[in-house]
Amino acid sequence: MKEIQNYNAPKYMNAGYSLIEDGIYKIEAGKEILYVTSLTFMQEVELGEGKDAGEISQYPLEDVLDKFCCYVSDYYESLNLAQSQSCYLELASSSLEDIRQLHSIIGKHVYNKEIDGYVKLIIE
Repeated sequence: MKEIQNYNAPKYMNAGYSLIEDGIYKIEAGKEILYVTSLTFMQEVELGEGKDAGEISQYPLEDVLDKFCCYVSDYYESLNLAQSQSCYLELASSSLEDIRQLHSIIGKHVYNKEIDGYVKLIIE
């Protein structure tokens, strides 16, 4: 994953979403409070990632989700088309701090690399 950027989805301007800080919103889903953010990024085919936005690779995305204790809450199907290279995802957590930490990957290069027989998530 490269060229990771914040994506301010138009849906965040609707009632129900409250801006917490740049790119992070709060939404109340019944009794549950969720914090959400949306990111856009490019995949790297040469590192085994998907070839376009219609085919978002499981890794390193799954490792990012695990590291920052969040999950994909919106896939933006209308934006993630096979003819597009830019991928869009909304990620959510019940923890504001987890979403803040997730924002630390914006502008960085994120990929998996085998080191000493183990696949490691690299963020640089």
